[in-house]
Amino acid sequence: MHVEPDTQGELIAYLESMKFFYRVEVADRTADFAVVYLPAGSIAEVPEGAAVRETPYGRDLFLPRAELETYAAQNGPVAGVLAYEALRVEGHRPRLGFETDHRTIPHELGWIGTAVHLQKGCYRGQETVARVQNLGKPPRRLVFLHLDGSEVLLPGHGTPVRLAADGAEGRQLGFITSSARHHELGPIALALVKRNVAVDAELLAGDTAAAQETVVEP
Repeated sequence: MHVEPDTQGELIAYLESMKFFYRVEVADRTADFAVVYLPAGSIAEVPEGAAVRETPYGRDLFLPRAELETYAAQNGPVAGVLAYEALRVEGHRPRLGFETDHRTIPHELGWIGTAVHLQKGCYRGQETVARVQNLGKPPRRLVFLHLDGSEVLLPGHGTPVRLAADGAEGRQLGFITSSARHHELGPIALALVKRNVAVDAELLAGDTAAAQETVVEP
C-alpha cells in the first residue's frame, strides 16, 4: 500500500499493534519502491510480476526505484506530481489531508459508498455517520471550481470561498482544498462549501472568480 507522505510511521505502529496470531512483517519500503500512476486507458506496459493496485480510475504500479529510469525510457517520459494532481482534481477525487480536516465526515466528499460499510457492527464515528445517513444531510459539500484564467497564481489550500456578489470581504462559505492547472481546462480547484450554497452561485476563491460544478448533491 501507499499512504500520504510522512504518515507511514503512524500506520506501521497501528498495524504492529494489531498483530495477534499470524507472523506478519510490516516495513517502510519508501526507499526501495516508487509508485507510478497509469491512468485508465494507458498503454504503458506493466512488468511481469509487478505489484499493481487496480482502481476505478487507473493503476498504481509499485516499481523498484532501480528500475524506474529504464521503465520511463521504454514507456515514455514520466510526468510529475503536478500533472497527477491536475487529473485528480479534474476527476473530483478527494485526497486525505487535502479535502479533509478534523470535522470531515464521508458524506461531504461522496465517500459514503466506498469508505464506509454501513452494515458493520461498530466503527469509529458510527454515530455521526448513521445520524446523517438516516436523518439528515452533511453540513458541507465538495464542489469543483473553474477558476478565472487571467490570474497568475492559483489559490492555495485554505483560501476562503465567498459569494462573488458579496465581494472579497463577504461572509466565508468554505475554503479551497486543492487547485491545479489542467492541460485542457486551465486553472481548476476543489473546495468544501456550506451545503446551502446555491449550486449556480458565482463564487470568489480569494480574489479569483470561480464557477462551480456539483460533486456532492446539496
